[in-house]
Amino acid sequence: MLIYVDQITERLIYTLDFIFKDRKIHYQLTNDWREFKQSELPKFVYSDRDEEHFFRISPAEILFDEDLFEYSVQKDLFHEHEFLKINKVTDPFASVFYVLSRYEEYHLKHPDIHDRFTAAQSILYQFGWHQSCICDRWAEFLIHFLEKQLQIELAPKKIPSSIRPTFDIDNTFAFKWKSRWRNLASKFRDRIRKDHERLLAREAFEQGNEKDPYDSFEYIRGIKHRGFDVLLFWLSSSHSKYDRNISILDSRHQQLIQTLGEDLQIGLHPSYKSNEHFELLEKEKSGLESCLGNPISCSRQHFLKLKLPETYLRLLKVGFTDDYTMGFSDQAGFRAGTARSFLWFDLHKNRPSQLRVHPFAYMDGTLNEYMRMDPVQAKELIQKLYLEVKKYGGEFICIWHNETITDFGSWKGWNEVLEFTLKLEENEI
Repeated sequence: MLIYVDQITERLIYTLDFIFKDRKIHYQLTNDWREFKQSELPKFVYSDRDEEHFFRISPAEILFDEDLFEYSVQKDLFHEHEFLKINKVTDPFASVFYVLSRYEEYHLKHPDIHDRFTAAQSILYQFGWHQSCICDRWAEFLIHFLEKQLQIELAPKKIPSSIRPTFDIDNTFAFKWKSRWRNLASKFRDRIRKDHERLLAREAFEQGNEKDPYDSFEYIRGIKHRGFDVLLFWLSSSHSKYDRNISILDSRHQQLIQTLGEDLQIGLHPSYKSNEHFELLEKEKSGLESCLGNPISCSRQHFLKLKLPETYLRLLKVGFTDDYTMGFSDQAGFRAGTARSFLWFDLHKNRPSQLRVHPFAYMDGTLNEYMRMDPVQAKELIQKLYLEVKKYGGEFICIWHNETITDFGSWKGWNEVLEFTLKLEENEI
């Protein structure tokens, strides 16, 4: 298939690769009108050039601009399907790029208290698309649309799907290996809050009758043995207001990480504080690498503190190749309009970077604490999201924490939500 354009750009190639190349559909671009006219390949014009003899799609300027602009963005119909109208031009190709590149996040005006982009600010949420793999839906529509218009068969390859459970280790243990001062302060806080369940759990642990309520590591290891590609993200920072894990310098903590690292892939959970202090990111990465005895290439931000382009630039600078932060903290769904991993497009350099982004579909805390769902409601939504990924391909990545899967405290009944997720494929809903 041959496509005529006035200008061949990195933005355009990035978009067409997502739509066509990833589905094994071969395409060529040309800005030579004579070559285009003489070619016997199936072809169409992606330009404002008015030629009656060829099928044409009018482009929005975003794929050909080199700078960042605040475009007017609305929802509109293109051949009876909803797409984006960007600066008054309804363009399916530009729609994909706008969402996939996270263009709107570069103009963040009202971050939340943690300086994050919220679902409410996203056009996907505003237009009711956030629970859809909208970029893949658009891609499949375009393929079928072009097949009909050009009277050809493109035969797109189906993109496979899989379930991938991931775990953030923010607090390795509730009581175990904590300093005397931290345990005393925690016990005092529990008494003030009248948290009787936690006080009883602490007493049972201290008397040796029960294990620490956050100790779910053998269960997590068992998930790997069930055939899942499990990934852990370990918070290894020094203690601060939002970073409260046990010190990575504790030899017992190091031994646990090393033991789990023999069986599971472990990435870094960059601390909240590292977002303001770059040297901390370097220190945390090297510290965890030293503990594991091997390089670390993947990360997920603590508190999902993702700010574009700064966060990704910092990750690239210290050598990360894969990041798993792409998702909303306050809503389940697909922040980048896809469940497929993709290379982050650096809009300032106008080219794809070397950082691969892995979007997640939901986080435990989003469902329970932000959306106020009970386990039954959560399973209904998870099933809906899973079916979307099953249909359009990609990784169905979920985020859990070691302390949320032991049915302790406000997480009673939530282990069955994780199990429901893990059994989605075998049950073939």
